[in-house]
Amino acid sequence: MVDVAAGTTVSPGEVLIEGERIVEAGRTVRHPAGAETIDLGDRTLLPGLIDSHVHLFLHPGAEDLQTVQESVPQRTINATLAARDDLMAGFTAERDMGTEGAGWADTAVRDAINAGKIPGPRMRICGNAIDILGGHEDAIGYNPAQHVLPNATSANNSAELVAVIREQIKEGADFIKIYQTGRDQLRDGKFFTPYQYTEDQLRAAVEETARLGTRVAVHATGEPGALYAAHAGVASIDHANQLSEETMRLMREKGIFAVPTLTIFDYFAEHPATVAQGAFERKMFELKTQELRKQISAGVQFAMGSDVGPFPHGTQAREFVLMVKYGFTPAQAIQAGTLNGAKLLGWEGQIGALKPGYFADIIAVEGDPLQDVTALQKVAFVMKGGVIYRR
Repeated sequence: MVDVAAGTTVSPGEVLIEGERIVEAGRTVRHPAGAETIDLGDRTLLPGLIDSHVHLFLHPGAEDLQTVQESVPQRTINATLAARDDLMAGFTAERDMGTEGAGWADTAVRDAINAGKIPGPRMRICGNAIDILGGHEDAIGYNPAQHVLPNATSANNSAELVAVIREQIKEGADFIKIYQTGRDQLRDGKFFTPYQYTEDQLRAAVEETARLGTRVAVHATGEPGALYAAHAGVASIDHANQLSEETMRLMREKGIFAVPTLTIFDYFAEHPATVAQGAFERKMFELKTQELRKQISAGVQFAMGSDVGPFPHGTQAREFVLMVKYGFTPAQAIQAGTLNGAKLLGWEGQIGALKPGYFADIIAVEGDPLQDVTALQKVAFVMKGGVIYRR
């Protein structure tokens, strides 16, 4: 059994569960009369994995065309299947980072999971993400007369941000996701990404979410957008391809998580739509991995997030493999996908470890992931809240 906080393996490992909670965990626990015993042999127990950046409403293929070609009911059905696939891969909690044009349909998926109607991870959802007119997720390159729907909800100033935030919370959002940079470009070989909101505008959003008891996550790949977000006090900076020294200092000081999403950049580099796009994506991935090592050295705290959706659901444990390849120890990667994810999602002390009082979100893998992190891609057992979903 992996002690994720210590970064060590306890052997043998036993967990005693009553209802949906862990009662005991360690080398040995009580064996009450009449208790069911589940013997998983030489497999290794871990807390359920946490992916802090997913898109249940996306699948491989052109993202903008999914909004245009697929109905919201069709996309919602696909999202329920994606949730199931992620759970079966060992991800017992996730943060859905926007429905990409499907509005608040994620509210229905989350609520159905919580009611036990469909299998899926514990979900934190945000509805449609927020963007500026002509921004990163707007519908660009279409005949304007067709009024093609964007993949996000527009807000162009502080007042509009506050209005959209209130609407999203009203419709069931757990947190708010804002596109802060994009679209990414290479100019004379150098990375460039325009910011979308000023620091004051982001601060208005952060203050409004704080009033409502929730937080803001931003898509921010570079500067100065990431710096504005750090000053404003967001909960996480997702993607974080490039962070200045000042941004990293503020993130350490304020407890802001970086969510690297290595897998999506690797996937796009390996599956480009055109030759030119492939060259761009490979350069972006090279830049990203170089900057990631600097962020690790600078002491930035990380939560694991894969950006699964544009690549197949249920395969995102590859994020752990890439994290280790580009600078994390296996223990650090696992902590990012358990303890840190729990903190970012607002479930600290509830999930992310095998400890008394925590929810019985437990997986088992073949091998020792602290020695070979690819073991996380070989999940053989999944329990969430004391209910077995895979055995």
